[in-house]
Amino acid sequence: MPIKIREDIAYILLNKINQVNQQGSEKVDFNNTDFTGRNLSVSDFLGHLDYFNQKGYIEAEFTGNAYAKQEDVPSLVEADDIDFRIANTLGAPDGPLPHLIRFKKAALTEKGHQALQRLEKNYPQALEKGPQVSIVTKDLPFLEKVQLKAELPDIFDAKDLTIIVYRTLRDLMTTESSEKVKSELKNDNEEIHDLWKDNNPLVAWLSKIRPPLIFDGRTFLRRIEQEGGVPRGTDGIKVINAVFSATKDELSDGMRKEIEAVLPDDIKTLWQSA
Repeated sequence: MPIKIREDIAYILLNKINQVNQQGSEKVDFNNTDFTGRNLSVSDFLGHLDYFNQKGYIEAEFTGNAYAKQEDVPSLVEADDIDFRIANTLGAPDGPLPHLIRFKKAALTEKGHQALQRLEKNYPQALEKGPQVSIVTKDLPFLEKVQLKAELPDIFDAKDLTIIVYRTLRDLMTTESSEKVKSELKNDNEEIHDLWKDNNPLVAWLSKIRPPLIFDGRTFLRRIEQEGGVPRGTDGIKVINAVFSATKDELSDGMRKEIEAVLPDDIKTLWQSA
């Protein structure tokens, strides 16, 4: 069963560690009250710790029983590689987080601070949407492809900017063409399909009823850079190229040509070369 890296949980986890660090401490405790209404299981939480530790967002040590040696808690990482420990879980069911997770030492890395700043910029949307806002592990290869090629600092930038590129692209297309893209993406990858249909209900609805817009490549680029808030160290061209490249891998030749036909000047060249 895939583990979800959820924006609401990511925010709570990174923000609490940051707050404790700002008070001059690295000892951090989490319990079920930190995740009230989040519908979070033990394995979900440990999966987040695994992801953020392995990806360099946090540096942490844990106290308690080593969960990798307990039959009731799934082993998500090798105990010899990462010292993940969870307190008081012996015999605990894999249900909503019932016990204390105690960090002997926890600190955000620079990458973790950047991810938290990105999430704070979008707050409180992530928490308002609760458990529905997620990045599923089977979607990570797509988003990591975007992150790497666009030279983005984290996976959350990749998700947000992919949505903006898709939103701008859909504005150039007929509703029929947009629905065909959505259908193809759904057949191959449900999560990329969800990125295409947009996380803003109003925008998603408007894209179904309005006629195609006409604008040039400079306007396309400007929308990505202004709406998406492209971070320092990269630019809109790299972001567009990265999203185009990852998306073309998911589409049929016919659909690629249909999208190419609506793109303006330099943006069409980017699509062709991606």
